[in-house]
Amino acid sequence: MGNRTEEFKVSGEKLLQQVKDLVHQGNVRRITIKNKDGIALFEVPLTAGVVGVVLLPVWAAIGAVAALAASYTIAVELVDASAKSTVEGSSVDKTEV
Repeated sequence: MGNRTEEFKVSGEKLLQQVKDLVHQGNVRRITIKNKDGIALFEVPLTAGVVGVVLLPVWAAIGAVAALAASYTIAVELVDASAKSTVEGSSVDKTEV
């Protein structure tokens, strides 16, 4: 459906900053944080426009998870830019009549 998943391996101290950077990209649909065994510890579904104060509890929870271990994998479901532009209508033929 136009989504793809990428995974990043990060250390505990860089986990929160990496998640914040991913959220600010704007095309992230879901973030899953997994431990070194691949077990999902935390999953955050995101919608367009969710930033700032709304995410404060999420940042606190991720900070708590980061303190538990040294190594994590962040699985990120991204919205494919070409599929997104088609849905928003930017692929409409704009020829003048």
